[in-house]
Amino acid sequence: MPANTLLGVLLHAIGGVAHGSFYVPLRRLRHWRWETGWLVQGSAAWLVAPWLVAMLTGTHPLTVLQHSPARSIELAYVFGMMWGFGSLTFGLTMRYLGMSLGMAVALGYCAAFGTLIPPLVEGRFGVLLTTASGWMLLAGVAVCLIGIGLCGFAGIRKEKEMTAAQKGVAISEFSLIKGFLVATFSGIMSAGFAYGINWGKPIAAVAMDMGAPDIFKNAPVFIVVMAGGFTVNCVWCLLLNWRNQSLGDYLTIRDAQGSRPANSAAVMKANYLLAIVAGLIWYAGFFFYGMGTTKMGEYDFSSWSIHLAFVIMFSTLCGILALEWKGVSRRTMQWVFVAILILMLSTIITGFGNAWAAKN
Repeated sequence: MPANTLLGVLLHAIGGVAHGSFYVPLRRLRHWRWETGWLVQGSAAWLVAPWLVAMLTGTHPLTVLQHSPARSIELAYVFGMMWGFGSLTFGLTMRYLGMSLGMAVALGYCAAFGTLIPPLVEGRFGVLLTTASGWMLLAGVAVCLIGIGLCGFAGIRKEKEMTAAQKGVAISEFSLIKGFLVATFSGIMSAGFAYGINWGKPIAAVAMDMGAPDIFKNAPVFIVVMAGGFTVNCVWCLLLNWRNQSLGDYLTIRDAQGSRPANSAAVMKANYLLAIVAGLIWYAGFFFYGMGTTKMGEYDFSSWSIHLAFVIMFSTLCGILALEWKGVSRRTMQWVFVAILILMLSTIITGFGNAWAAKN
């Protein structure tokens, strides 16, 4: 495998670790409603970090955006809003299904739509069917979907085997039906991020023309896409804050009885720190994804399935460590590890497909 493809897969792996584990700090928040923690982490991830990183990596984001085609900015922002709806309901997926099953179901849809739609719209899909490298890439995507399906199958077995009390220990609001419905919507809408990056390529081209390093050229694109996502999440979380009377969460800590605990100041600081850390970890996931995409060659759209395969692998491992699978049978756990191995295989196949295309 050429060095650029190998490096691209490695960068996607690092991004997968970040996205597979970012929700862990949010599970440790105390006395905050879900929408409060989600908005704080989102502010760090989608508003502050994109601008900060773009400036630190020398991409001159403000100048780049001023000289970028208005149509590209509009499309990146609109697709960012589409992804924002997926991101918003993705948080609910974690809430109802947990990290392991929630990510497997949501990202299964996301991988399929995010990887295959761009070449279909651009008219490049037919080219894939005429080359050996294209068939290998499609095989890698298919294997990825099989691995994701097995994760979902293992999750269904888990739901049948665990008692309500066991589910509640790790996932207090576990709901299979509600979770699957939310995950389906979330997965389809979350593919908007891949579309935003794809149709934001003219922005990245302007960044390159202005001297931005190739590996960081997507940083200004992230600013636009994530701004669209932040808009949706911010409006919805503030509406939930108003409806649930939790606007005061940002200023003070109240327990279930409405009283201020003795350690409220310490809890408040810890909540903000945990939520901000979660947001920075989340952004790191797409930061490394963006760098990895620049190394994948002609079939750069395949980066989406590679990235999501790593996300599911590491989120499943996090779910195991968080005791989400405690109490299930050995057979079910075997299915989990088989699914992880298949996902690993999918990244290898897709990587070789990209490498093959680069040689020809």
